[in-house]
Amino acid sequence: MPRLVLLRHGQSLWNLENRFTGWWDVGLSDRGVEEARAAGRALVAAGHDFDRCFTSVQSRAIRTLHLVLEEMDRLWLPVEKHWRLNERHYGGLTGLDKAETAARHGEEQVRIWRRSFDVPPPPMAPGSPYDVRGDRRYAGVEVPRAESLRDTIARVLPFWDAAIAPALASGQRVLVAAHGNSLRGLVKHLSGLSDEEILGFEIPTGTPIVYELGADLAPLSRAFLDVG
Repeated sequence: MPRLVLLRHGQSLWNLENRFTGWWDVGLSDRGVEEARAAGRALVAAGHDFDRCFTSVQSRAIRTLHLVLEEMDRLWLPVEKHWRLNERHYGGLTGLDKAETAARHGEEQVRIWRRSFDVPPPPMAPGSPYDVRGDRRYAGVEVPRAESLRDTIARVLPFWDAAIAPALASGQRVLVAAHGNSLRGLVKHLSGLSDEEILGFEIPTGTPIVYELGADLAPLSRAFLDVG
């Protein structure tokens, strides 16, 4: 039966600093590196193996995947990177300290920006130092100015349909290393969660989510893997 593992990247430097990250490219913290390695060891201990991997074009997800595959002695596996698996774009909040933002705008407003399903944060201002439109990895991509969770899911699912689902349907075992909100989109789609349910679905850094799927890719089970 098809098996899919979803993995949020290990703790990033801006996770550690409690800053909104979105599409800005930051690396893993020391803890994030160990979380990724621990996930790889846990996958080996549980008997998992893979045929195909997918990740975003953001370094924290890519490095997490590489560290996992190194622990599994599977660095040679084929990997496809795509911007549609990127984290949600936090617009004008990118780079801001979350606590300071709450103090300035109010905790309720920040909660709405972070946790509502279809309300995006303020758009990124022209000239922002965190604007990635000039980054060559996004050549030809209409980089959003900000995204709600609904927006994020809408751009993730075409990649699921075009690449991930066909790999699973062909019998391949698939590992997707991505981000909290892009993975929420896949979980919502696979598990049929409501708009409200997905908002409360937390995905810890470095903790694999294992899906056993039927031949029609309908989920038979979903469980977090114990990483010790």
